[in-house]
Amino acid sequence: MAAWARTAVRAASVLAGAAGAAALTGTAHAAAAGPGASHDGVGPAPSPGQPAISGKAAGFADLAPPRRLRVGVLGATGAVGQRFIHHLEGHPWFDVVALGASRRSSGKAYGNAVHWTLDGDVPAAVASHTVRNCEPSEFGDVDFVFSALDASVAGTIEANFVSAGVPVFSNARNSRMVPNVPLVVPPVNPDHLDVVRSQRSFADSGAFIVTNANCSTTGLVCALEPIERAFGIEAAIVTTMQAISGAGYPGLSALDMLDNVIPRIGGEEAKLELEYRKILGGVNSTGTGFTDAVFPLSASANRVHVRDGHMICVSLKLRTKASPGEVEAALAGFVPRDAVVARLPSAPPAFVQVSAGGGDADRPQPRLDRDVGGGYTTVVGRVRECPVMDVKLVVCSHNTVMGAAGSSILNAELAVAKKLLRSRVGGPVASAGDRV
Repeated sequence: MAAWARTAVRAASVLAGAAGAAALTGTAHAAAAGPGASHDGVGPAPSPGQPAISGKAAGFADLAPPRRLRVGVLGATGAVGQRFIHHLEGHPWFDVVALGASRRSSGKAYGNAVHWTLDGDVPAAVASHTVRNCEPSEFGDVDFVFSALDASVAGTIEANFVSAGVPVFSNARNSRMVPNVPLVVPPVNPDHLDVVRSQRSFADSGAFIVTNANCSTTGLVCALEPIERAFGIEAAIVTTMQAISGAGYPGLSALDMLDNVIPRIGGEEAKLELEYRKILGGVNSTGTGFTDAVFPLSASANRVHVRDGHMICVSLKLRTKASPGEVEAALAGFVPRDAVVARLPSAPPAFVQVSAGGGDADRPQPRLDRDVGGGYTTVVGRVRECPVMDVKLVVCSHNTVMGAAGSSILNAELAVAKKLLRSRVGGPVASAGDRV
């Protein structure tokens, strides 16, 4: 059975118990039948090797939109844009119909414009798509867009799309700290998404902007949330070891990175020290903005010679003292604040996993743990006492999946489940052969 199919079986077991998993007739059984089998009744099964659409046929059918939604990807030729396309292949709710990139790529077939850096080939369904300019006038056939644009251009372009009535799910930093723009890590603060209703564009046209967090912040808050919820946090010190893919492509030169560690990543420490406050905070009493988490956090960021997967060493001072075993139990028992998040199509069997072996173990490791849950699971290990603070631990998270494209896809799925997204374009649903 393919890896994505095994993930489906595990997901079904988590949601329905072993007996329920055996009874399901959705993804898990389609997987055993082969990659062409139907997996949820609304779209084709992903090919072996593609990220899992996690097999919750009985769990997310009631959340689905009335019709499949047409999606555009801005910045489609970049590293994160490629992750969007890879993880949207075979998606049960979304069809990729439009790809945008810079003017030097526009007008070309996507397969010719992109330097594909992921395993396998460019998905056949999009290889022949003509790349468009990132202008709303060229995306009139989409219901919403994912933005993988670089921050140097994202602000204006994303604002133009929202002004044109197109919802935007952004991976860029530009709007993260805007007071009424949700900065959402779905298992951690799903309630923040509702604040889009306060954006003027939502009342005018149904359009809005939602952001996902910085890649390191995402893994960090997935680990901090269950600890904050159980014991409270008074202070945190974090040191990151960040993969080279986080610098984009072509990124840093081999001569800079080989046999080396770069002890500074521009802007990264500031993001880590700022974004967690909004994510771990609450929604204000009027539902128009957010209240910040109050504990201080000090961050140091380093670039290391690893392709994918960010590592973070974390030391915490707790409001209520807890043993390493109690902290591990809180992490292992973590469930999203809103149960619907665990039922989303791309949700993994668990958003947080604790490595075995406690403080004496040598896990997590990027090469071994970054792809747990299809890259959507944050792996935490080496939970132990800290002689300066109270407890310390190590976090591993896939920086371009859960730390980038995957979080944004989950945000869009959550927006569908919350009835915040609506179809902008009519016409027949794309056929299976046209889907990504």
